[in-house]
Amino acid sequence: MRDFNHSRLLARLLVSAAAPVMMLGTPAFAQEAAQPAATPPPAAAANDATGTPDIIVTAQFRGQRIQDVPLAITAIGSALIEARSQDNIAQLAKNTPSVVVIPGGGAFGPSIGASIRGVGQFDFNPAYEPGVGLYIDDVYYATLTGGLFDLLDLDRVEILRGPQGTLSGRNSEGGSLKLFSKRPTGDEGGFVDVGYGSRNEITLRGGADFKLTDNLFGRVSGVFKHQDGFVSLEDYGCAKPGNPENIVSTRGAGSCTVDKLGETDYKGLRGQLRWNPSNAIDVTLAGDYSYQKQTNAPEVTTTSADPNYICGKYCTYADFHTQGFDFPHTNEFRGGGTSLNAILKPAPNLQITSITAYRAYTAIFGTDDDFSPGVQADTSTPAGFLGPYTVNYADPRREAGGFDQLKFHFFSQELRLNGDFLNHAIEYTVGGFYSTQKTTYYTIQNIGYIVPGAYLAFLGNDPVNANSKAAFATAIVHPGIEGLTITGGVRYTKEHKDYTFIRENPDGTPLSGLAAAFGLSALNGLTSRYNGDRFDYRGSVDYRFSPAVLVYGTVSTGFKGGGTSARPFTAQQALQGTFKPETLTNFEIGLKTDLFDRRLRFNLSAYIDNYKNIQLPLADCSAYGGGPCGVVANAGDARNKGVEAEISATPIPGLNIDGALSYISSKFTRLSAALGSNYVASDPATFSPAWQASGGVQYKAEVGTSGSVTPRVDFNYNDKQFTGRALGYAYYLPSYTLVNARLTWRNTKEDLEISLAATNLFNKYYYNSIFSAVYAFSGTAYQQIGHPREFMGTIKKKF
Repeated sequence: MRDFNHSRLLARLLVSAAAPVMMLGTPAFAQEAAQPAATPPPAAAANDATGTPDIIVTAQFRGQRIQDVPLAITAIGSALIEARSQDNIAQLAKNTPSVVVIPGGGAFGPSIGASIRGVGQFDFNPAYEPGVGLYIDDVYYATLTGGLFDLLDLDRVEILRGPQGTLSGRNSEGGSLKLFSKRPTGDEGGFVDVGYGSRNEITLRGGADFKLTDNLFGRVSGVFKHQDGFVSLEDYGCAKPGNPENIVSTRGAGSCTVDKLGETDYKGLRGQLRWNPSNAIDVTLAGDYSYQKQTNAPEVTTTSADPNYICGKYCTYADFHTQGFDFPHTNEFRGGGTSLNAILKPAPNLQITSITAYRAYTAIFGTDDDFSPGVQADTSTPAGFLGPYTVNYADPRREAGGFDQLKFHFFSQELRLNGDFLNHAIEYTVGGFYSTQKTTYYTIQNIGYIVPGAYLAFLGNDPVNANSKAAFATAIVHPGIEGLTITGGVRYTKEHKDYTFIRENPDGTPLSGLAAAFGLSALNGLTSRYNGDRFDYRGSVDYRFSPAVLVYGTVSTGFKGGGTSARPFTAQQALQGTFKPETLTNFEIGLKTDLFDRRLRFNLSAYIDNYKNIQLPLADCSAYGGGPCGVVANAGDARNKGVEAEISATPIPGLNIDGALSYISSKFTRLSAALGSNYVASDPATFSPAWQASGGVQYKAEVGTSGSVTPRVDFNYNDKQFTGRALGYAYYLPSYTLVNARLTWRNTKEDLEISLAATNLFNKYYYNSIFSAVYAFSGTAYQQIGHPREFMGTIKKKF
């Protein structure tokens, strides 16, 4: 009864908010059916100089005004991305309600963690699925590694909140992040953008569109970014000679600073070739490549049983020489892909879309998992080992570290048929999707911390295979009642995953000693398999009261794929450690408005999610044979409730205001006892801030023949964020507010602009994430900190 009353309360709140704006509208009118188009639609086209622009999105596989789609969508065009000084997807997320995207820490390499409405994934391991669908030009990006996309030469970004089980499909239970590139048009235009900023930041971006023939066009774009790091990696023995731990310097004479963490060094290139001989044929061949090699994430030790190991706000004593190995403190990523997007329109009301894609990458990274100096290294090196062998066992807190390499290959094929009949009364999409992927996860792990005074390391070289098959259909029905639309969709998915464990000594010989005693040797050559299927559905009703007001209600489902535990300690944990899909059922109502001659856009949504079979790491493996526990299981259910609001206003010509606000309440309704002390029933069930808010304002002031000047100010607020109980108590990242500012001058032709931007204007010190997985053994935990105040000057020339 309490859940029913809460749902009714959300409905009343939404209706109450809608009532006054409904009165502003004109009588209901017949809704014009959206038509599939062979040419991909542009991001935005303003109706007039003072109105809020229309943004055309393809969330339902056809070009539609964002205000006509009964989904909670945030769509951002390239102009707004640039005005906010944003160049990657993590920055973009800070201005979007209910979205969290953070760069991966050193332990997780060149990856991201992402959640929408509290649902997602923050572990890069290829055994686990993202939970938020990532797409570039409708091509699914299957892993979190390499997911910190640069916003290069984009047309728009669509962020769909809530489960997209029938649309984006697999692993989009939280929502989807979709990036759409600018397509070749043959206009022979282009741009060059050069910038210089704090800590020797250098950026270079450029793009050019060219015409080869009357119906063959090309476009190329590229980016280079470099910036020095801002967290000093200090040699402990050098900085603290005569320390009580008897750790000596490996630096010799000179500076104690080994390197700077938090560096940026990124290069990317994208090319497209488009053949568009008629309105009935549009074929685009695209390819991209990116490369980065930079120091690890900016992380500092914040909790330690030995206070000497805490260096300060912008420095760390992490030692990447750990019990036999030199682990890198850098991460490297090189990868890219190709895609062929073919759109054929054999009849006016029929469109066939085929999307074929291949992607591959290699990622290399390493870490000191306890982020302390811990043990001392000397120059003796046993045969087969990678670096200096550690000899100091006086410190009971054992060092932890790892070297990781991922090699990834992915192929996908999607085929869609769009059409309509009965004079557009029914619009439909049917299609199928297939993908196959293989990740080889090479790793050297030192886990000696679990047995004080012992040496325990192993090599893994694990192939992880996965494939997915799906069939889907969506129908948009206009039943003949003016303003009323009914949408329904279904999707069936079948998936397979297998994980083969290789456990050997670091020199490739069979495991022995403690590693064998712990059961790791029994894992060698063992394969764990998962097979499953899933049926998802969506039903939606929307009613347009007037050109200004749309109200909708939706019930939809989604899932995050099942799999097998990636870090077992025993064969029993591997074989029994498979888990089912994590599922979500969403009940949502929403309001979309364009008011006061389109000078104010106000969108509101409220939802309740039933979140089932949550995939969580266990602390107690007694049901899996006991011993150290590395099992992930379906160990909980939860109910999430939230409200989101977005505004966009142009009260007078030149003045633009935008803002967003979201709130989420998340509570466990079932919690497995096997979780031990990791969670208690009163903890939030999601790693998401309860409140998020953002806003921005800019004014374009014309200065006659000198052009225009546009100042802009943005802020975003993140409430405190639950991270778990690995420290022995419920730990929350503190709340923070960031302010950014930008000043832009443009000439009268608007083909030349000069900008000065400041990010984190008030130099707020804040945390993005915490790594405390080994705290119970090592007594240390460390956190990733956000960038300090930075300035950037840019010059952009269009031609």
